[in-house]
Amino acid sequence: MENFPVKILSVKIVTHNVHAFKIEKPKGYTYHPGQATDVSILKPGWEKEKRPFTFTSLPGDDHLEFTIKSYTDHAGVTNQLTKIKIGDMFEIGEAWGAIEYKSEGVFIAGGAGVTPFIAIFRYLHANGKVGNNKLYFSNKTMDDIILKDEFERILGKNFINIITAEKTAAYHDNKINKAYLQKNISDFSQPFYVCGPDAFMEDILKALKELGAEPDALVFEK
Repeated sequence: MENFPVKILSVKIVTHNVHAFKIEKPKGYTYHPGQATDVSILKPGWEKEKRPFTFTSLPGDDHLEFTIKSYTDHAGVTNQLTKIKIGDMFEIGEAWGAIEYKSEGVFIAGGAGVTPFIAIFRYLHANGKVGNNKLYFSNKTMDDIILKDEFERILGKNFINIITAEKTAAYHDNKINKAYLQKNISDFSQPFYVCGPDAFMEDILKALKELGAEPDALVFEK
C-alpha cells in the first residue's frame, strides 16, 4: 500500500479532548464517507507508530480532515497529537474500512466511535438525503458530546443523546443496552450502524441480534 506525507493546514478545538486536523489531500486520493486510514506523525520516534483514524471531511473536499479524541493519561499517539502545530507533517496510507452507508436506518455510537458517522451525515446533509436517519450517541458527560451543534442542525429531534456518568434533565441519563433499544426502537428490520469501544460494540450487536436485527443489516468495523 502506498503512503503519503501530508502537511497540517489547521488544528481546531472541538471539545475539551477532541481536535479536528485539516491536512493536505494527495492528488487523486479517494475514499468514501465512513472509511479510515492509518496515520503516523512524522516526528522523530513517532514515524512508525501508525493508528487508524476516520476521515471526517467529504470526498469532494480539497483537503482531508480527521476529528480525533486525545487520551492524555498516557504518552501515546493521541497524546502526542495535542502538541501538533500548523506545518507539522503526518503520513497517511490508502483508505480502508467496512462502514459505508447503505440506506436509512439507526446509527448507534459510543464516544469517539461517532467519527465514522460524521462524514456520512455531512454527505447526506449536503445531498438532501438525511431523511429519517437517527443517531443514538452515548457519552459519559455532556461536555464529551462531539459536534453537538452540527448534529442537532442536521438531525433535529433524531439526534438522541445518552449520558452515562452524570444526571441531566436535557438528555437520557441511561445506558444503551437491550432494554433501552427495545423501549426506544420499534423496527429492527432496518439497517443499524454501530461504532464505539470494543465492549460497547459487542454488547450492542448482541442485543440487536437478539431483538431481531438481521446480521446483514448490521454495519460495523469488523
